[in-house]
Amino acid sequence: MTAHALVTGSAGFIGSHLVDRLLAEGWRVTGIDNFEPYYPEAQKRRNMAGHEQHPNFTFHEVDFRDAGALTVLDGDYDVIVHLAAKAGVRPSLLDPLGYQMTNIIGTQNLLTFAHERGIKPFVCASSSSVYGNCPRLPWSEDDLDLLPINPYASTKLADEHLGYVYAATFGMRFVGLRFFTVYGPRQRPDLAIHKFARKILAGEPIPVFGDGSSERDYTYCDDIVSGVIGSMRHAMDPALSSYEVFNLGHNRTVSLADMIRHLETVLDREAIIDWQDWQPGDMRRTWSNIDKAQRMLGYAPVTEFDEGLRNFAAWLEETLAAEQAAVSQ
Repeated sequence: MTAHALVTGSAGFIGSHLVDRLLAEGWRVTGIDNFEPYYPEAQKRRNMAGHEQHPNFTFHEVDFRDAGALTVLDGDYDVIVHLAAKAGVRPSLLDPLGYQMTNIIGTQNLLTFAHERGIKPFVCASSSSVYGNCPRLPWSEDDLDLLPINPYASTKLADEHLGYVYAATFGMRFVGLRFFTVYGPRQRPDLAIHKFARKILAGEPIPVFGDGSSERDYTYCDDIVSGVIGSMRHAMDPALSSYEVFNLGHNRTVSLADMIRHLETVLDREAIIDWQDWQPGDMRRTWSNIDKAQRMLGYAPVTEFDEGLRNFAAWLEETLAAEQAAVSQ
């Protein structure tokens, strides 16, 4: 019997890659997205182009902040993968209530939906930002005294806590995934690699906050998808633990200054840098300990940073050509 996954945020960056992989592996997939105008709907439509007509794919435009809207989802789902969220650290400082409504109330609605429908496996995207400025590096899931430093991070930690409630009280099998700076083709345009690449190609200055010493654990999208699928299998196995949180990173860091140098090499262009002050809510360093995911999920990131950047640059070239063609019509 073919397994059926419900994927929220299916038209987004990670969601669309996950749908592609699941369909290739023979899954049935129902995707939902509300095309929130955080970035252009046209990019999300392009993300879906490769699988939109696939016979095993069904799509619904649904806003899960409205619990009543979920009644359109009448399939028999074996697992829910909740990737949709209001994302971004800096925007959350300007709209904390909006982040609460989407990331907490929306997740609550989906957990209630799952419980009422008897769907026990539930995989939920969290974030490395839940660690705040935890001084113990690399960051481990064993760190329990987490103090997020921005509204976005606080909502993702709240999602993990909601998942624990539903696992402990209602017998759901919840897995939270702390993603570490995901990059690659289809990346959101607000994220640094994508934003910087467009500006470098256009000959525009790139805004660099701080002194370039901040570090991120960049993780390629295909490796993240492998980790998500491993977590789905974990959640669907009733013999395994009913609540887990996993880091999905690469377990190596790249400084902001080095990231820019790598990007300049891949694009064969020199960046014009607009140095700016450190921003409130920004973390100085992220670094994942992935031992637990390796041991329990078989997670093994394989894509090196330069290779991932080259793949991203090739995608961006195609995307810019498509955008230019659309303007010319």
